[in-house]
Amino acid sequence: MSQRIETTCVQGGYHPGNGEPRQVPIIQSTTFKYDTSEDMGKLFDLEAEGYFYSRLQNPTCDHVAAKICALEGGAAAMLTSSGQAANFFAVFNIASCGDHVVASNSIYGGTYNLFSVTMKKMGVEFTFVSPDCTEEELDAAFRPNTKAVFGETIANPALTVLDIEKFARAAHAHGVPLIVDNTFATPVLCRPFEWGADIVTHSTTKYMDGHASAIGGAIVDSGNFDWMAHADKFPGLTTPDDSYHGITYAAKFGKAAYITKATAQLMRDFGSTLSPQSAFYLNLGLESLHVRMERHCENALAIARFLQSHPKIAWVRYSGLEGDPYHALAQRYLPKGSCGVVSFGVKGGREAAGRFMKALRLGAIATHVADARTCCLHPASTTHRQMNDEELVAAGVSADLVRLSVGLESKEDLIADLSQALEQA
Repeated sequence: MSQRIETTCVQGGYHPGNGEPRQVPIIQSTTFKYDTSEDMGKLFDLEAEGYFYSRLQNPTCDHVAAKICALEGGAAAMLTSSGQAANFFAVFNIASCGDHVVASNSIYGGTYNLFSVTMKKMGVEFTFVSPDCTEEELDAAFRPNTKAVFGETIANPALTVLDIEKFARAAHAHGVPLIVDNTFATPVLCRPFEWGADIVTHSTTKYMDGHASAIGGAIVDSGNFDWMAHADKFPGLTTPDDSYHGITYAAKFGKAAYITKATAQLMRDFGSTLSPQSAFYLNLGLESLHVRMERHCENALAIARFLQSHPKIAWVRYSGLEGDPYHALAQRYLPKGSCGVVSFGVKGGREAAGRFMKALRLGAIATHVADARTCCLHPASTTHRQMNDEELVAAGVSADLVRLSVGLESKEDLIADLSQALEQA
């Protein structure tokens, strides 16, 4: 029976039988017992379903992964220890030394560093393009060895909105999948598969968890990309894997091939596993995701409008605002709302922004975003404090920029707090 996303948030992924636990059980065990070596051997050969070691798979994690998979409308999913691990696995599963990836340059700074520095050392080269590039400019970024395209639905912290269909068209024209980090939007606000994306990632640490209680990540595969149709580009999926007795993932596992390979190879070798306890916390957050996202968006839009009209504010970036450069794209891809994060500039630059931050009472100064409590960050005096004003501009982070992650408190109380803090700026 088909069901709406609100119901899936609450009941998806785990369906207890008669007399079984109503809540997802925490299977806090590293290993699983079998009667014979032959029984366990079938698991090692990927000939049977089951569990033998929680570094690869765990029942608690799989129940929660199944819920996220259903929320995104995917075919298969896996959990990882963090969003960074999810993005690394998502790309490295299909691109290795000597390969190339096209990525939007408007992505989370940690992901940009992962791609431009760490994975470059591993021999994977990235070409970064503006999310606003023309189709011709995007097409020119591809090479014969390009294996994927990557972007964020709503970029952190730039808040640009990705034209998913444009990037999907380009990716598919060159025979590669589009990977979209959907952390800020969540499937409640946008389901990238419906717009042509092939693989979705999440930092579940953010809205999915929603309470800053557990770090985690997720990868969801739509099952729509035809790996065998581009067999020469993806030998890891379309040729025998000697480490698993010659299994060809795309032939044996069909729509689950990509996630099976990521589990059997990458999770086996890198071990970026989410603990069952963290998966349990994540599921509690998912149960209220649909309710919380509506409130986050409502509060953020009210605050963005307040800031837009305040004389001490130089500029505001929030795609839910009419007049925002990404408002039209947000109306298309994010009609239910544009997440709970607002970026703005305080007149007076670095010093004024610092005074504003110091005067906040409800907004906590924290590097975190996207949970129930409002948090605020002034990058120029914290995460980017080693840069002067010219270097900040070059990095796309102005000295006056404040990133506000709007929580679930009363919007009237939040606006009152912002108002008194601006008076002291």
